[in-house]
Amino acid sequence: MIVWINGAFSAGKTSAAGELVDLIPNSTLYDPEVTGAALRTLLPQKRLAEVTDFQDLPIWRRLVVDTAAALLAEMPGVLVVPMTLLRQEYRDEIFGGLASRRIPVRHVALSPEETILRGRIAGREEFPGDAEQSERVRRWAYEHIGAYRDALGWIAQDAYVVDNGPLTPRATAERIADAVRTGSAMPCPIVQSPEPTAETVAAGVLLFDEEDRVLLVDPTYKPGWEFPGGVVEPGEAPAQAGVREVAEEIGLRLDRTPGLLLVDWEAPRPPGFGGLRFLFDGGLLRSEDAGRLLLPGSELRGWRFVTEQEAAGMLPPTRYERLRWALRARERSTVLNLEAGVPVG
Repeated sequence: MIVWINGAFSAGKTSAAGELVDLIPNSTLYDPEVTGAALRTLLPQKRLAEVTDFQDLPIWRRLVVDTAAALLAEMPGVLVVPMTLLRQEYRDEIFGGLASRRIPVRHVALSPEETILRGRIAGREEFPGDAEQSERVRRWAYEHIGAYRDALGWIAQDAYVVDNGPLTPRATAERIADAVRTGSAMPCPIVQSPEPTAETVAAGVLLFDEEDRVLLVDPTYKPGWEFPGGVVEPGEAPAQAGVREVAEEIGLRLDRTPGLLLVDWEAPRPPGFGGLRFLFDGGLLRSEDAGRLLLPGSELRGWRFVTEQEAAGMLPPTRYERLRWALRARERSTVLNLEAGVPVG
């Protein structure tokens, strides 16, 4: 299990985490800042210059998941992780990766009043003897207060919130330990199938509105939008897998077997194993039916009908290429065979 302590910079996460490992038996502290610091020495300066925060590096988010899983495999028990996560899509990606490894996360957020937060930032002395560097860190923390305020909406819905303004680090840790023990801090509801260990077969279904726009859904457990669909189970026909996934994901039961638009072979790219990807035409979804779509909050955050041009800015490149060729196949009433997103044969 992981107890992830979130909150603004200077909210008191690290000091509370240090106390918490003394209160929870068989617990270990992992600070992802250490991973970020390592990347500053491992990556070339050209790559580091492209981002302003190491959280924006996909490798950091992947390594946080891998490191947490490795630590728990080495030292089973509870992993206490003090780390600010103010971008929901990063929370989705990291917690989704942990969920794929069947590691439950209890998300706790420290939320002192802003005046108290500002006072703590003013008192930070990150680099004793280097006033200029310490002031740079304080300015950086002040600049992120706005992002913290903006994130409070989704954090409050997802996490167990502790107002630790009047609390000492020890008292804060005691509050968290009690919430974990009693179940007040519930496991984060993000769920995901285990990561594959070999090539997989997956089926997606394209649904269209009366303006011929295509339906995309926003998963909570990975970045980027997606088509309704998922992995084909052993012994299951791909088209039926698509029908099942549409019913499970958006509560819509298709009244016919969808027609095949394309098959795409996805090349293995570590850590992914690739495999076959089917896209089917689910047909027209009338406005009255769209109004009855249901989203399981643990897996999907939202849905939208979009044009092909809009989809280009929402889908990861591989999935967008698959959509682009599926739309061409639909226009021509044909079926396309793709390899790595490129038609062949």
